[in-house]
Amino acid sequence: MAAHSNKVIFHDRMLSLGLARVSEAAAMASAKLVGRGDEKAADQAAVNAMRDQLNLLDIKGTVVIGEGERDEAPMLYIGEEVGTGNGPEMDIALDPLEGTTLTAKDMPNALTVIAMAPRGTLLHAPDVYMEKLAIGPNYPKDLVSLEMSPADRVKALAKARGCAQADITVCVLERPRHEDMIAELRSTGAAIRLITDGDVAGVIHCAEAEITGIDMYMGSGGAPEGVLAAAALKCMGGQIWGKLLFRNDDERGRAHKAGITDFDKVYSRDDMVTQDVIFAATGVTDGSILAGMKREPGFLETETLLMRSKTGSVRRMRYRNPLKS
Repeated sequence: MAAHSNKVIFHDRMLSLGLARVSEAAAMASAKLVGRGDEKAADQAAVNAMRDQLNLLDIKGTVVIGEGERDEAPMLYIGEEVGTGNGPEMDIALDPLEGTTLTAKDMPNALTVIAMAPRGTLLHAPDVYMEKLAIGPNYPKDLVSLEMSPADRVKALAKARGCAQADITVCVLERPRHEDMIAELRSTGAAIRLITDGDVAGVIHCAEAEITGIDMYMGSGGAPEGVLAAAALKCMGGQIWGKLLFRNDDERGRAHKAGITDFDKVYSRDDMVTQDVIFAATGVTDGSILAGMKREPGFLETETLLMRSKTGSVRRMRYRNPLKS
């Protein structure tokens, strides 16, 4: 299908509320497993609920960012078809539970995340690592780059903001592989917010720096999460770059299978998400972007972020769902 016709039939306004329901259902399904120490059960509950809700939407959807390859994931695997099959062809990127460990341990910033765009417009990122760099909106294009050293990125951002380097806060995934980068960042005087998991949330923080206090995200994490983060920034504004990292031939094979031929390419936000996209995320545990689920007598309340890149609209929705006795 031609890109032009895709654009015409992407009824993002009509589909957006349905997408919010998908992320809400996944969050509510994992509610009873928050703090229970069982990552797999929490993830499976979210997957099942997300799949059930997706299959109610009048779309011909294909999961391009999912729970892994078909032989590794029983549901919502890459290539799985979702929706009723009646309607526009869509690419679906999802993480039914971003932060399975966070959920199991009842730690902050666990989310359910999903994005939808016309067929062929989301990067089919293989399940490998990606080097990422992100900043918020209202900065000159290509102010920072993956080619720059971490210290130079801080320097450039501080100069653009008109502030001291010590006023910059960088979000980094706390992993042994980032120790040298963290040491270099500390040498600039910048503050670092270390997160244990959940780098989609980490990148989204940059888009609302005045609320979250985070100016920049950097480091390596999952490539699928990079595409989801790019979808969020496409709606909220901000810049992100990603470069796939390969540890072995098996991972290069995965990339090749996904249609990637240039293994050294640096992807910008608009390379990862080439047309308009809708994005929904629901809080599972309390976090700096969304409130977690709250139980009240007879009710379960969720908070969802629903965004459309076409209009730049960002909705925060609270949903009180009566609990079945």
